[in-house]
Amino acid sequence: MTTQTMNEINGDLEALWPSAVTLRAAGVAVVLGLPQDALPFVIHWGGDIGAQDADSLRELALHAQPPLATNGVDVPVIVGVVPENAAGWTGTPGLQGHRSGQAWSTRFVPVSVDISDDAPSGGSVSVRAVDVDAQLSLGLLLELLPSGLLRLSATLRNDGVDSYTIDALDLALPVPTRADVVFDMAGRWAKERVAQSRPFTVGTHLREGRHGRTGADAATFLAAGTADLDFGQGEVWGLHVAFSGNHRVLAERAFSGERLILGGELLLPGEIQLAPGETYETPALFAGYGAGLDAVAARFHAHLRSRPSHPRSARPVVMNVWEAVYFDHELPRLLELADAAERVGVERFVLDDGWFGSRRDDTSGLGDWVIAEDVWGGGRFRALVEGVKRRGMQFGLWFEPEMVNVTSDLATAHPEWLLQVPGRLPVDFRHQQVLDLSHPGAFAHVFDQIVSLVREHGIDYIKWDHNRDLIEAGSTRTGRAGVHEQTLATYRLLDAIRRACPGLEIESCSSGGARVDLGILEHTDRVWASDCIDARERQQIQRWTAQLLPPELVGSHVGADRAHTTRRRIDLDFRAATALFGHFGIEWDLTTVSPDDLQRLTAWVAYYKGVRGLIHSGTTVRRELEGGDLWLHGSVSPHRDRALYAVILRERHVTWPVGRVRLPGLDPDREYRVRVGGPGPLPAYDPRIHPSWYRSGISLSGAVLQEIGVHVAALDPDTSVLLDVEVVR
Repeated sequence: MTTQTMNEINGDLEALWPSAVTLRAAGVAVVLGLPQDALPFVIHWGGDIGAQDADSLRELALHAQPPLATNGVDVPVIVGVVPENAAGWTGTPGLQGHRSGQAWSTRFVPVSVDISDDAPSGGSVSVRAVDVDAQLSLGLLLELLPSGLLRLSATLRNDGVDSYTIDALDLALPVPTRADVVFDMAGRWAKERVAQSRPFTVGTHLREGRHGRTGADAATFLAAGTADLDFGQGEVWGLHVAFSGNHRVLAERAFSGERLILGGELLLPGEIQLAPGETYETPALFAGYGAGLDAVAARFHAHLRSRPSHPRSARPVVMNVWEAVYFDHELPRLLELADAAERVGVERFVLDDGWFGSRRDDTSGLGDWVIAEDVWGGGRFRALVEGVKRRGMQFGLWFEPEMVNVTSDLATAHPEWLLQVPGRLPVDFRHQQVLDLSHPGAFAHVFDQIVSLVREHGIDYIKWDHNRDLIEAGSTRTGRAGVHEQTLATYRLLDAIRRACPGLEIESCSSGGARVDLGILEHTDRVWASDCIDARERQQIQRWTAQLLPPELVGSHVGADRAHTTRRRIDLDFRAATALFGHFGIEWDLTTVSPDDLQRLTAWVAYYKGVRGLIHSGTTVRRELEGGDLWLHGSVSPHRDRALYAVILRERHVTWPVGRVRLPGLDPDREYRVRVGGPGPLPAYDPRIHPSWYRSGISLSGAVLQEIGVHVAALDPDTSVLLDVEVVR
């Protein structure tokens, strides 16, 4: 641990002030330059360069800037972690703000640095800097986590006597000039996380999320990469803003050659006005470097799994009744569903929307979290809960605590609790308005109603939904935009409920997958990836959700044979094999299912229980084969002694059959046995369809399986085969 302050140094700055520091963990190194008169800047973020002595670091810091060949300013331009115009930077500044039109440009000077360089477990650098003229203090924290992820955050304090308005505070990381491609994601409702890429040209690639939630169209992971970037190759430098409200990410290439990726909260006009002495803290940015997209995904997964709050118990098989009954709640029918759920092996039964207040459709009752007497009165709700628990299942319940219908009792009694601009309510969105959780009365109301229900009925699980964008989300208390405060209040409410109800698990759902980020996952136990459970669409959605989240945090359900969102018919085995690589569940009216399909589904549930330990602890691997027509994904155990792969045919291929499939992630020096995976006995061998090893398996070294591979069955579109791989010696 090294700590230096300006007061301690007393003029001997050259001798004592560290010129640079190297943080190292999990094959990653970050070399941070620490100027005496400017904010810290990143000299290197990438592969591990080993331990560096003080002289080498001094040389790196001294010669980190390119020649002055840009017809620009006459001094080297240092692009700090918070880029400043005062340094000669003409790209996007890190801090944008003003004091009634003054103090609009800053020049921060460090006054202390605190270094913890405890390799190989990572380390941290904390810098405090001041701008005496602007009357601002800035704190920066950069942490290299044991996973190799870099976590960054900043805190700005107003040291003046009048208010200071923050318009933006973004943190920046440089990437090398060999990063020629920009990668991120797009999407919409029921088709979230669609990967896209473009050349890294001069200018700014800007992605803004203005939904008041993460958004189905969120960039999720913005990255710059080399031209050969793929799951298993190329270099990639990427970041994620861990925030569930408005946010933005940028990839910027300057005329002078610098390439940056930046991110932070997107602040609405006047949303953050710091009174004297007040502070603003940015959301955390998580940045990952690796050789291939899978390597960076593995860093995010390792970090999430290392958290004390990460789910440790086996992820139970879930049955959600939404697509089985919708708003049609009847005790006999739901108990019949519970009987069917018990028979197939379900471990958690979730009652969805429609159990409360006047809620018989989506136009009323939202916000009145009391049992509906006309449907569930007379002890019928308790009978359902007890009936589910008698059948050996946990009981879960749907809420949408941040929203109200205008006709609800709550909105009628407290119109001032709705986010709005003076004189009008925002446009309706799914017949809903937004409850201002930053209002103490609204916060207490929702907390009391949820906690009383959880305690009274022994509820084990909440599906926490969020079905509208925050449009014109103004606070009636302050008159200012309220998305920032609403997001933080939601986090506080989730934490308060969990403290009051130990053992309660909460799922984040938001019109499906519109609130999938590391901010919400600090306060919940899983996310619902999409309202679309069509297995073909889910293959794409889950494939790219895995860039951020490990499978145990991603709800994935087996739906009806005809998907409710797309009307596509898909084979049961493909639907189940798709749900297998997530937190497995069922959303299907099992009372209408044939005996053969029930038997097959029961076998899949049992199979999931047998492999969930592998899938939920292993390293995720993904590949695109045969020009992208064939997809592979799988999970390799931490010790590389077991693996399970799924091979999926997306489209009919121009040649037939496909070539050998290589199996990544294995130990090249060990021998493995490959068998066809999945539940039940294998179908009869047919040489026109099945490879020659189909009946008895095949034993090959990890090197052969990774470099040569094996033939798989001749697949039809929207079908898959599982390959179960286990070490022999």
